Amino acid sequence: MADTVRAAAPVDEGEAMRGFLFAFSAYFLWGLLPLFLKLVDHIPALEVIAHRILWSVPIAGAVLLLLRRTDDVKRAFRSPRTLLMAALTASIITVNWGVYVWAVATDRALETALGYYINPLVSIALAAIFLRERLSSLQIVAVALAAVAVLVLTLDGGGVPWISLVLAFSFAFYGFLRKTLPIGPSQGFFLEVLMLCPLVLAYILWLQWTGESHFRLDRPADIALLLACGPVTAGPLLLYAFGAKLLRYATIGIMQYIAPSMVFVIAVFFFREPFSTVRAIAFVLIWMALALYTWPMLRALVSREAR
Repeated sequence: MADTVRAAAPVDEGEAMRGFLFAFSAYFLWGLLPLFLKLVDHIPALEVIAHRILWSVPIAGAVLLLLRRTDDVKRAFRSPRTLLMAALTASIITVNWGVYVWAVATDRALETALGYYINPLVSIALAAIFLRERLSSLQIVAVALAAVAVLVLTLDGGGVPWISLVLAFSFAFYGFLRKTLPIGPSQGFFLEVLMLCPLVLAYILWLQWTGESHFRLDRPADIALLLACGPVTAGPLLLYAFGAKLLRYATIGIMQYIAPSMVFVIAVFFFREPFSTVRAIAFVLIWMALALYTWPMLRALVSREAR
């Protein structure tokens, strides 16, 4: 998934519709991602992540060539600060991807949905702490409800719901730091996976050398799945980047709940993960928090459309 960015106002209805289709496609594909990850749950999560990164490089690179935006990446390589920040954001998103892949493979997709529901509330808390942004009364209540939901799950499970929190905080910090990079979303994504490429390529070659790799000629199905990791990873991110440029911030803010809602439905009704009463209470608290968080954006969106 991608961080919510402040998009410019669309020029006309045609561009707004194109932006909506791009963004909706991205969130819809993210919502379906657990179904793909179940197909690769017999492959170690680290190997899946390595192939997600490796095969994203040519796709993201081809898009930049088509858009003629390679000069941005060249400038980034001449800036040590940009490279350092890109290395940091790349590391954070790798942790996020790794936990997500592992959680789905171990039948904990419901916890990933909770994490991405919590994510926007963590983001506004980070903005208040690090950017000294003042929270509205509704935002304060929303963050408090999310904290209560985490407390409920902690008391019931005998431990902190770490998968949800790692996903929420890692993605929030990724979005927070990603905005400091003086480079566009698609260029930044290419820079991140390109910087990670030498490490993951070395790891993949090591797996081949030790005979532990699933990318083998006698496993054509696994080869196809691992090759598919590239478009599955890069496709939604690039669609989101194109859509965010054409949509208002409020629209993107509301649409970001599509993916975790789909993951929630898939986890409960397709994967048959347990959904206890306590979990139901926690999710209701989170949904109430998100309703409070989203209401000002929805009201602003409706008022603008009415003009």
